[in-house]
Amino acid sequence: MRLQTNAAELAVEGVSVRFGGIAAISDVSFTFGRHEIFGLIGPNGAGKTTLVNCLTGFQRPTAGRVLVGRNPADGWDPAQFRRAGIGRTFQAGRLFKEMTVRENVEVTALGLGLGRRAARSHVAEIIDWVGIGPSADRIAGALPYTEERRVGIARALVLSPAFVLLDEPAAGMSDHECDDLMRLVSAIPSEHRCGVLLIEHNMRVVMGVCDRIHVLDGGRTLAEGTPAAVRANPAVISAYLGEAA
Repeated sequence: MRLQTNAAELAVEGVSVRFGGIAAISDVSFTFGRHEIFGLIGPNGAGKTTLVNCLTGFQRPTAGRVLVGRNPADGWDPAQFRRAGIGRTFQAGRLFKEMTVRENVEVTALGLGLGRRAARSHVAEIIDWVGIGPSADRIAGALPYTEERRVGIARALVLSPAFVLLDEPAAGMSDHECDDLMRLVSAIPSEHRCGVLLIEHNMRVVMGVCDRIHVLDGGRTLAEGTPAAVRANPAVISAYLGEAA
């Protein structure tokens, strides 16, 4: 059920994005692999979502390139990134509000080429795995906001991607819900052989699940390293973490 390359890593190499005279991203590079959870953090407006848009074909870099494995993804559109095994979630959810949870995930699988019978079986497994099996027949528009985030994760995982990019999945969650989310995200690389890029403002979640963290500030790389190294970095503390560090 995998529509992907066997790429072992996903990378941005010297990526810059300009909107008119404004630089949203300036010369950012990083690489992460199938075995790890890679955090992408920074203040609001730092360029995190713009960078994820570059990694999924929703935004083309002004300079630099995206590499899927060692293959340049120059000019790819979102459908090509999906076929190469790159899944993502969105901050706004983008669910079909009048459809059930099951239908929301099934339509994603069908749209990416899975047959209807195979889609039903696989979708049942995925929604159970992400913890929304009991809500499978609920209308998506009636779900609590936190369950909408899990539907988004199920849709991103439905074709067993090589990499999944999660855009603020813990937004609006209680501490207990964050604990459940941390267990879910932590299991993705081993259970699905899938690398995770995690954008998140909840530092307890970021520090608790990420193997490495890349910090952006003003569209530029401020630091990269293990959670312990990032937490102790004076520049990161000054620009972003503050007293929370």
